[in-house]
Amino acid sequence: MAVIQLSPFSKKVIETILKIPTGKVATYKQIAELAGKPQGSRGVSWILHSCSTTYKLPWHRVLNSQGRISFDVGSRNYREQKRKLEKEGVEFAAEGKLDLRKFQWSKRPAKSKSQASKPKMFS
Repeated sequence: MAVIQLSPFSKKVIETILKIPTGKVATYKQIAELAGKPQGSRGVSWILHSCSTTYKLPWHRVLNSQGRISFDVGSRNYREQKRKLEKEGVEFAAEGKLDLRKFQWSKRPAKSKSQASKPKMFS
């Protein structure tokens, strides 16, 4: 079996997803921001798809920015993700959306130090 070399971003995404607490969710964008690439939401999705089994990721805790499961409603994956989240105490409204204010993991990226004193050409 070939060993796959992970990028620093992939490693950080995996580490971050592993830290999402039981009963909480994170968005693809939130994970991308915490991993240092705010525009990397699609990359987070790809990493979840390709690495969840190998790294035993709690993939079910990652949702889209509207608080919805990204799989097609009624699909096997949708039902499995919803079941796993409900088992952890996450509640969904009738339209399949959850309240991110209540269930979203509160972890946020660290604020970077002010770049005000740095000339633009070096930032």
